[in-house]
Amino acid sequence: MTGLVKRFGCRDGNEQIGAVEKESFIKGNEMVAGGGGIEAILNHLSKWVVSGLFASIILVRHDGAALWAIIGSVSNSALSVVLKRILNQERPDTTSRTDPGMPSTHAQSISFISVFAVLSVMEWLGTNKVSLFLSGFILALGSYFIRLRVSQKLHTSSQVVVGAIVGSIFCIVWYTTWNLLLFEAFESSLLLQISLFLVAASFSLAFAAHVVLNWFKDDR
Repeated sequence: MTGLVKRFGCRDGNEQIGAVEKESFIKGNEMVAGGGGIEAILNHLSKWVVSGLFASIILVRHDGAALWAIIGSVSNSALSVVLKRILNQERPDTTSRTDPGMPSTHAQSISFISVFAVLSVMEWLGTNKVSLFLSGFILALGSYFIRLRVSQKLHTSSQVVVGAIVGSIFCIVWYTTWNLLLFEAFESSLLLQISLFLVAASFSLAFAAHVVLNWFKDDR
């Protein structure tokens, strides 16, 4: 009986050690495959850089379109979560993350913000050399940050491409809806102005809470 207990105890211990080694191996592969170094750092910083760009444009605009864009950005992220649940496509094997990867939420969010930034620049400056240069720079920066999701082995190429397409189309539709359907009503209605502000504030707080909760979850 004692020998049987020892045998099963040894087997359980070996299984636990094997599980730990497997997890360490996956995480090690994730770091190696991701390349580490400057690209890994840039990948981690990308969301803050893009968020900073978005916040800057919102502060510069400080108008109804800015409030509408805040609601659209959060809605775009929520859409990505829903699509992930529906499509349920796995991420690359080299990452330890187990949540679905299609479409890439980073790619979808970066594309939404990049396209909104370009549309804002074109609205402010019109079509000229300066606006075209700034628009090209914004799109190139966004594309580079999106590519990092593939080079760091966090998503497949198809996952980031789909995310980029969905985010871009969603932004164009959202922006067009504002100009065609809401702009004039917003300018003439104090009730609509207050309502839009409250909704934008609520969405911002809810999204901030979601980010903080995920941050603590990832640290555990």
